[in-house]
Amino acid sequence: MHILEGMLPAQWAIFWWVVTAVILVVGIYQLNKVVRKDREILPLLAISGAFIFVLSSLKLPSAVTMSSSHPTGTGLASVTFGPAITTVLCAIVLLFQTLFLAHGGLTTLGANCFAMGFFGPLLAWGIFKLLQKTSVNLYVTVFLAALTAGFSSYVMTAFQLSLAHGMENFAGFLAIFALTQIPLAILESLIIVVAFKYIAKIKGDFLIKTKTISEEQLEKINA
Repeated sequence: MHILEGMLPAQWAIFWWVVTAVILVVGIYQLNKVVRKDREILPLLAISGAFIFVLSSLKLPSAVTMSSSHPTGTGLASVTFGPAITTVLCAIVLLFQTLFLAHGGLTTLGANCFAMGFFGPLLAWGIFKLLQKTSVNLYVTVFLAALTAGFSSYVMTAFQLSLAHGMENFAGFLAIFALTQIPLAILESLIIVVAFKYIAKIKGDFLIKTKTISEEQLEKINA
C-alpha cells in the first residue's frame, strides 16, 4: 500500500505533506491532552501503535491479483483514540519503515500517512460511533470499523495515484491496491476484534477512559 519514492509529482507530494502536517498538529495536541489527563492510558497507546507497526510491516502475497499487500493495523487505534491521534502513530511507524525497511518514501510520506493514518481511521471511527448508537453487537461493530480502516486506506491510495497520473487510471489503481486488500482486511479485522476483546476483559477501564465504551457495555462484556 505504501506509495514508493518518486511515484508522486512534486506538487502532489507537497500537497499531501501540507494536509497531513495540519492533521499531525491537531493529533499531537489531542495526544498531549490525553496523556496529561491520565498517564495510565499509555499502555493502550503503546499497544495501538504496536499493532500498526507489526501488521503494516508484514508484506504478504495476495491471491486476488497475484501481487502483494499488507494489513494497516490502524483499526484498534481508530476506535480507541480517533483519527487524529492515529495519524500521529502512523507517522512514526511510516517514518521508521521508510528509513529502515524501505517501505514507501520520504517524499510520499505525507500521502501514505494521510491514506493509512487519517482517511481510513476517520471512516472507521465514524462507523464505530454510528453503530454504537444501534443494537449492533459491540464486536461486530469493532470488526466493521477495522475492516473499513484497512480497506478504505487502499481506496484512498488508488485515488491519490489517480489524481497524480490521471483519473482515467483510477479503476486500474483500485484493482491493484484495493482488491489485494480484501482478504487481508478481513483477517486483520478478526485479529483486532480478538485484541479488543482481550483488552476489554483485562483492562476495560482503559476503554472507558478513552470513551471507547461505556460502563454499561463493560458490565455486559464481563457478565
